[in-house]
Amino acid sequence: MKNSKWLLVTIIIALPFIMGPSEPVEYVILSWNDLGMHCSNKDFSTMAVLPPYNNLLCQVIRKGDASTMPVVITDGITVTYEVPGNTTSINKTNFWQYAKALFGADLGENVGLTGKKLSDYMDARAGYFTAEGIPLTPYTDNDLVNEDPFQLALVKAFDSGGNLIGTSTPVIPVSNEINCVSSGCHSSEQSILNRHENEGGFNPNIKPILCAKCHASPALGTTGIGEAPIFSYAIHKSHADKTSDCYKCHPGPNTKCLRDVMSEKGLTCTDCHGSMSNVANTIAQGRIPWLNEPSCGQTGCHSSEFEVNGGKLFRQSKGHGGVYCSGCHGEPHAIVPTREGTRDNAQNVALQGFEGTLKECKVCHGFVPNAPGPHNILPNKIKVINDFSDKFYIKNIYPNPLKTSSTIYFSIAKAGNVHLDIYDANGSHCLSLLNQYLLPAEYSANIDAKFLTNGVYLSVLKVNGETRTTKVIVEK
Repeated sequence: MKNSKWLLVTIIIALPFIMGPSEPVEYVILSWNDLGMHCSNKDFSTMAVLPPYNNLLCQVIRKGDASTMPVVITDGITVTYEVPGNTTSINKTNFWQYAKALFGADLGENVGLTGKKLSDYMDARAGYFTAEGIPLTPYTDNDLVNEDPFQLALVKAFDSGGNLIGTSTPVIPVSNEINCVSSGCHSSEQSILNRHENEGGFNPNIKPILCAKCHASPALGTTGIGEAPIFSYAIHKSHADKTSDCYKCHPGPNTKCLRDVMSEKGLTCTDCHGSMSNVANTIAQGRIPWLNEPSCGQTGCHSSEFEVNGGKLFRQSKGHGGVYCSGCHGEPHAIVPTREGTRDNAQNVALQGFEGTLKECKVCHGFVPNAPGPHNILPNKIKVINDFSDKFYIKNIYPNPLKTSSTIYFSIAKAGNVHLDIYDANGSHCLSLLNQYLLPAEYSANIDAKFLTNGVYLSVLKVNGETRTTKVIVEK
């Protein structure tokens, strides 16, 4: 019995050497800001629209392998953030001089309204980490004159032992382009206040004034006073007959905050939000600005496969494996790939080697699964049949009918984001075979019948607003 006991101990001690060292756990760090562009006043001595207030979010994913699924984790993880090259704000704005008068807050130097600093810990939430109210300005420590609206933050994740397990470098966007005066519309901020002098109880000479104190602002969480209209309504309604240029107020003629893949295709603010009159009228009809905004499905641009979570905005929605939509696609107004190629796209380039949506399965899974992924997209290997084409059509599907698999041959004449999808006889989306940017050429892609039941389907090829269709029959 004694010898058996020592034999058992020997086996336990030797087991790691017999089995070999275990594979190290790998992690994927995704981080982003929530809006695509934050803005604030630079001078707070007269009036204030928005304070320095930026938000970052992060998810930590424990990478999978052929036998283990990747999983989003928060337990035992600590996340920090910083903005390299931007370590102080106190000398870049007079916000801290007037924070008490405007917000009733006694703030230390470089401390924001939520208590966050320019470098700090992120707060753990259910399935993600967040830092809200970072008091960032668009001026780096080395340049107090010229705005840098697309600075890179540095997010670090640590395990329970304090070991660094991964980093990420999201853009933390901010601009001072609130252009009431610099746009040439108003002679001074005081002149704006003077327009309110006939409002009961308002004295335009008692400064500074927080606009959201009287005009409710869901973005700042203020409820306003009396019958003063919601701030967004008041601004859009009063300016609707004066300009249709959103950059007169929003950042801005220099910043041009709408910089994403949709804007590169010619879409503008009004394609999603409607005209200034529409913005105001929908608020009058009960829409709450900032909380009720256009979503992917409402615009008519995307199918139900790309819809946001029910009752939520894109920035609040999660998808594949509990990952936030912004984690793969970028945030509103900065859906990747953007024109800020080396910055907005830095995270995805580091993870998968190229710009645009994070869509390489092996980044999180460790290998390429043979199953549909996000939005029911298959990890399809596209082959180039001929690197020249001046035609746009589906050339052939062979074999058709198909029992196990088939190959679809197609051609595009102009470069663009190509969608190749399978729909059933009722028009319901079944599979996405392709959703990526391609150059003019002849291509082939695979159709795997194991994801389809017997029946008649339609293969739909879309690019640059044009569509081609071909019938597909499955007979197993």
